[in-house]
Amino acid sequence: MPTTLSVLVPVYNEQFLVAASLDRLFVLQESPLLDKIEVIVVDDCSNDETPRILQQLAQELPGKSGKITWKFLHHAKNQGKGKAIQTALAEASCELSVIHDSDLEYHPRDLLKMIPLFLQENADAVFGSRFASGEYKRVLFFRHHLGNKLLTFMCNIVSDLNLSDMETCYKMIRTSLFQSIPLASNDFRFEPEITIKLAKRQAIVFEVPISYCGRTYAEGKKIHWQDGVRAILCILCHAVSDNIYKQDEHGSQTLARLSRAHRFNRWMADTIRPFVGQNVLEIGAGIGNLTQTLIPRQSYCATDINPLYLKTIANLRSNKPYLRSAYLDVEDIAQFKTPEKPFDTVICLNVIEHVEDDRKAFSNIHSLLAPNGTAIVLVPQGKWLYGSFDEMLGHKRRYTRDELKQVAEASGFQVKTIISFNRVGVVAWFLNAKLLRRKSFGLFQVLMLNWLTPIFRLLDRFLPWPPLSYIAILQKAVETEKTP
Repeated sequence: MPTTLSVLVPVYNEQFLVAASLDRLFVLQESPLLDKIEVIVVDDCSNDETPRILQQLAQELPGKSGKITWKFLHHAKNQGKGKAIQTALAEASCELSVIHDSDLEYHPRDLLKMIPLFLQENADAVFGSRFASGEYKRVLFFRHHLGNKLLTFMCNIVSDLNLSDMETCYKMIRTSLFQSIPLASNDFRFEPEITIKLAKRQAIVFEVPISYCGRTYAEGKKIHWQDGVRAILCILCHAVSDNIYKQDEHGSQTLARLSRAHRFNRWMADTIRPFVGQNVLEIGAGIGNLTQTLIPRQSYCATDINPLYLKTIANLRSNKPYLRSAYLDVEDIAQFKTPEKPFDTVICLNVIEHVEDDRKAFSNIHSLLAPNGTAIVLVPQGKWLYGSFDEMLGHKRRYTRDELKQVAEASGFQVKTIISFNRVGVVAWFLNAKLLRRKSFGLFQVLMLNWLTPIFRLLDRFLPWPPLSYIAILQKAVETEKTP
């Protein structure tokens, strides 16, 4: 099935090469896999004749195009290659986006090798490697080659990828994924930043060999040893950073940070594991932290309303035939396709407190279960604990034990038990959300939670105060026929 491609072209002082570089892009029209191509050119405030040449090309190129559309943008001041890419990316509207430099070091015919991997292998990103077995490469700059190998090696350690060429210009990425990643680097540090953040987003990354015809400094090469030093510092910085989602209506960045508390997530999974059956529906699965601790099962359907999370879960399915992902809004299940074999377990953790109509949500969960099926629902406890964290997370309410029992029974459930979970967390929540009124979870706090969870698990049952959360274990009762 054909796709569409946005070509992002950062330009700075390339008066002698930019016309030929853009003309090469017409080779993309030959591909039957591309229905539409848009080229977005950003002049990063060039101080030679490049702006004049681009103005002329903006008049001439559209008349020569078939499937290609052209857009020319200009920076009022020079901000760097990374910033020019960000400007072009904001305008991208096709399914895939790729970076194409305005010199002649790369040839866009190699882009045609990348597209099938998105259509056939479900790739999220494809890098063109100059050090794999391409048709040719110009022999230049041994010391640059060593520097590139060092930067790629360091980036691979941080990202746990085995790339051969992290610094390559040709990076083709799904546009929706690309646009959802916050980018801070305005210069050549863009290369390690996007690579590390793709890895942290669990993207499926491929490499293909490409040809390369590098140029000398006399011919206009712009990268210098100082850029290598900056790249090393960038790798070290992003190694510890978890800023991998732009702020959105789903709170993706906040939830991504909380997912770093792996031991806490395992504690939660271990608590509910005895009640989980073999045909499972998980509502609000996020990026699959809980999912991965509870599989394998006969069938496991992980759902969410965040398309970015659903893509991450879908990436887990390649060697897990029992796993599927789907969109599901717990307040409106009309779009959800129920399987032939009904679910014996529905898991819904940290979801109900976000919805407007919790009774409807419970009723929908009830309808998705097989007779005698089990619902496992975690909600926050204690109205007196409602604070800035609840507001930041979009919580509509917190529950008492009686309120949780009442809304569950009103939806047709029998309450088997209500488990008190995470008493230790009450102290930290009260201090940060009620007294200090903080609006975000600090990375250090989340890491401390992860480190201290084994101690919390030991202490939790002995603490005398109410918990931070309740986990309700509910059963869908079998309806019995009344005798006349």
